[in-house]
Amino acid sequence: MTAKILVSACLMGHAVRYDGQAKPLVHPALDRWCAEGRLVTICPEMSAGMPVPRLPAEIEPGKTADEVLSSGARVLESNGGDVTAAFRQAAENALALALETGCAYALLIDGSPSCGSSFVYDGSFSGDRQPGEGVTAALLRKNGIQVFSGRDIDALVEVAGLAA
Repeated sequence: MTAKILVSACLMGHAVRYDGQAKPLVHPALDRWCAEGRLVTICPEMSAGMPVPRLPAEIEPGKTADEVLSSGARVLESNGGDVTAAFRQAAENALALALETGCAYALLIDGSPSCGSSFVYDGSFSGDRQPGEGVTAALLRKNGIQVFSGRDIDALVEVAGLAA
């Protein structure tokens, strides 16, 4: 069976980010994988019923995605609203889709409290970044799915043996 790749919908040009925008990733491998039927697209937050646009959200200061998954931390909106349950549901939905469709890899937008794979924002809504991962990325990794950011697509090509 051909390895499939779960991809953040915003990287595929869908205007699903919190601000109603997309962050399209342009790379020849994406075009090839799309033509080969390898891509499985999802916006985890939308899959959990969150609207577009929506308020910015960040994992609370000093906490991690693993703590969100274990109920030891929250994901908060910029106005203080608690959206932890929606982010946990989003992660579960993404994992279920990845498992159903045979995704061994995920290509996710970095920085997101859901999809971030190498950095997230620090919870202060100041724009400051910190090393870490989002809730969906953490759950996918816990379940053996290799997660890459858009900046790491060449590494995904190499690791997945998906070169032309």
